[in-house]
Amino acid sequence: MSTPVAVRNSSHSGLLKVEWPGGRVQVLTHGQLRARCPCSHCRAARLRGRIDVVNPEVRITQVVDQGYGLQVVFSDGHDRGIYPWAYVAGLG
Repeated sequence: MSTPVAVRNSSHSGLLKVEWPGGRVQVLTHGQLRARCPCSHCRAARLRGRIDVVNPEVRITQVVDQGYGLQVVFSDGHDRGIYPWAYVAGLG
């Protein structure tokens, strides 16, 4: 999996834009990313069939490059998820 050329977060619009090599631009909502958090706690909840409703007002407050992906901090305080690039590429 390749590494994005750029990642742009807009708290105002609630969108994270990922620009991939070759010109593909992926637009993900903050709520979509929160609902699909890959941390062990959230993943276990999804496997148990628990579907949490994500507040549409949730926003990404910080994006931290981890080299192989992104650590995302949300306005609801959740900060455990690290989204590997391959996982991000497979979303929406």
